[in-house]
Amino acid sequence: MVTTRINLWSGPRNISTALMYSFAQRPDTLVFDEPLYAHYLLTTGIEHPGKSDILATMQNSGQRVINEIILGDFDQSVLFFKQMTHHLVHISLDFLQQTRHLILIRNPQKVLFSYGKVIEQPTLLDIGIKQSFDLVQHLHQKNIPYTIVDSDRILKNPQKTLSLICQQMGIPFDDNMLRWEKGAIAQDGIWAKYWYANVHQSTGFEPYIDKEITLAPHLQAIYEQAKPYYDSLQEKAI
Repeated sequence: MVTTRINLWSGPRNISTALMYSFAQRPDTLVFDEPLYAHYLLTTGIEHPGKSDILATMQNSGQRVINEIILGDFDQSVLFFKQMTHHLVHISLDFLQQTRHLILIRNPQKVLFSYGKVIEQPTLLDIGIKQSFDLVQHLHQKNIPYTIVDSDRILKNPQKTLSLICQQMGIPFDDNMLRWEKGAIAQDGIWAKYWYANVHQSTGFEPYIDKEITLAPHLQAIYEQAKPYYDSLQEKAI
């Protein structure tokens, strides 16, 4: 059986969890929630909500995660890995040539507005947009195919955009991807209680709403740093 391995690369406070829930509705797909999270926490020493539980319950070795999970043998024909771009630290990137890549971006102004409610003093590196830019540069240099999509496009027209994403990933679109039952799924990371409240109350992608956002001065400063990276990626998005 040929296995399609899809890495969804995102920053935090995007719709990556909703997209994971969407792919989880496919009968041919097995989803994984941020398999490199413990590796990231261990190698960087950064503090995050639930850190001790994450380190205690997940594989801490990034290379073992790659060998046993991302490139491991599973029965399903599609494997979907919800990943954070900032988790790609202190690790070989050779495995990227063996998987497909979907780069999910979101206006960093919206990311910071949401992220700042949980992490009071985020940095540019916390929100992942620079790492997404660096990842795209790496994939381009290595001639590894990738697809960039803005979360707003998914929210504005889920069926059309998901169909296009599936086409880009080499798999058929499944209508089941448009809806799910309210509540958690078994594949949720142990950190879900800190971050997934909105998704657990949803039954599909939330309708797009254009909100006016005002950032606190320290968040605005990070936004100014992040915007050029976002703009560059947005130009290449489908």
